[in-house]
Amino acid sequence: RPVLWSVRLVFKAGACSRLVQAGSCHRAFAHSMKLVLIAVGQKMPDWAQAAFDDYAKRFPPELPLVCKAVKTEPRSGGKTAQQLMQAEAGRITATIESASNKGRRVVALDERGTALTTKALADRLQGWQQAGDDVVLLIGGPDGPHPDLRAAAHERLRLSDLTLPHALARVLLVEQLYRAWSVHAGHPYHRE
Repeated sequence: RPVLWSVRLVFKAGACSRLVQAGSCHRAFAHSMKLVLIAVGQKMPDWAQAAFDDYAKRFPPELPLVCKAVKTEPRSGGKTAQQLMQAEAGRITATIESASNKGRRVVALDERGTALTTKALADRLQGWQQAGDDVVLLIGGPDGPHPDLRAAAHERLRLSDLTLPHALARVLLVEQLYRAWSVHAGHPYHRE
């Protein structure tokens, strides 16, 4: 029986820390997992929401994708970028806690993260599926994810060298995750 790790992020006094708990369990469906996108910003334009929903519904039942929106901290009132990111990080952390009741892998989307090809993302997704833990993907607010969230994440990935609007980043991410799934599923969506 494999030892599975669950990671819980706790936000206290401006710092995120990892609390790692070891445990063992037997899974009837070792490859069943959930993709959870946690994104700062509530309302997406209709075109972006329609595109996101179209790709999200294509995922197979053993790999559902859900999106949880987190309130953007208002950019008025004279708060510093650090204070704004800290407030958003508290909301993100609470959402991570409620996103999954089993082990989870946290992946922060970050402009300084690792760039992946479609094939590399497909291999990464396949590895996540084999591990069986849920994968939580974070898209920070207008100022990006809080540095403590970035540091606490298991991985940091970059979608593009370009700066993308948040709505487009969500659509691009869900499309690339679907494409990555299709590579190993033998689905004709992706062509080399």
